[in-house]
Amino acid sequence: MDDVSEIIAGIKPIDQDALDKAQDRLDRLAIPRGSLGRLMSLGRRYAGIRRDPMPYIRRKQIFTFAGDHGVAAEGVSAFPQQVTREMVFNFMRGGAGINVLASHAGAGVTVVDIGVDYDFPRLEGLVVRKIRRGTGNIASEPAMTRDEALSAVRVGIDLACGAARDGVDLFGTGDMGIGNTTPSSAIIAAFSGLEVEKVTGRGTGINDQALKKKIEVIKRAMTLHRPDPTDPLDVLAKVGGLEIAGICGLIIGAAAMQRGVVIDGFISGAAAVVACELNPLIKDYIFAAHLSVEHGHRVMLERMGLTPLFDLEMRLGEGTGAALGMWLVEAGVKVLTEMLTFEEAGVTEGTI
Repeated sequence: MDDVSEIIAGIKPIDQDALDKAQDRLDRLAIPRGSLGRLMSLGRRYAGIRRDPMPYIRRKQIFTFAGDHGVAAEGVSAFPQQVTREMVFNFMRGGAGINVLASHAGAGVTVVDIGVDYDFPRLEGLVVRKIRRGTGNIASEPAMTRDEALSAVRVGIDLACGAARDGVDLFGTGDMGIGNTTPSSAIIAAFSGLEVEKVTGRGTGINDQALKKKIEVIKRAMTLHRPDPTDPLDVLAKVGGLEIAGICGLIIGAAAMQRGVVIDGFISGAAAVVACELNPLIKDYIFAAHLSVEHGHRVMLERMGLTPLFDLEMRLGEGTGAALGMWLVEAGVKVLTEMLTFEEAGVTEGTI
């Protein structure tokens, strides 16, 4: 883990001088002070991330990581495992929710096969960085080895660093993997110490019987593997997922390259929690797009000290919430950089 450890340890706090200068400009905009509320804070924080009081966003890119889960065999999802690969094909055709909303937000989409139990033909735009063909069934075995988890994290870091060098200014995260709310619930249960029932939801819309089974499976996995919350990589390896590890790496890489990253919902939240447990400074590089209807998502966000930008009762994944969140972050940056101050606009400033 030496190289990954060095990257994580090398992540710096966002720049206070840029934050202060951005705030000074925001205070002088030709509007009642603070009247655009939290939208103004988005631009300010992005300025701190980029170490530039007048930053820009020229290119936005969402990375949707796909991986299968052995635990799907336990009946924890309303959909069969083959839907993972079928949805990847749908992404590549441009027919999925992420394609529509990313286009709306002016963001590109990169789909990454990091662990699908299927060998895709060569597809333009599909990045194949497969670590293994799906995780182990956490009800009876660890999700993956520590080395495999680390390799998946490296994939995300490499993709983020390469994209940043190619001009990506703002990242978004997304996922595809039937059964992946189960490991996500296990991850936040491990870190929070809360009862499994309090952090486990219905995922794809499972019925009461399946929800009961899902909770039992997670409890079994926690008892069997005893993930160590003081060792984030141990948690990730024992009860996580390959796409979760890839997203975790993307978040780490974005922070290392001083880029903002907008996370989607529950699955991305699990990845972000692992990243922030590895280095708490990472949370300042993260914008939480929305509040998922999954029970454990609020717990994740509270643990990281993040406030979601909106709550539209979404639970699709894919990066759909991140796309909308990126649109808001970009709006905040434009407020900071494109609106005129009282002096620039020739408008008389209020005195009260």
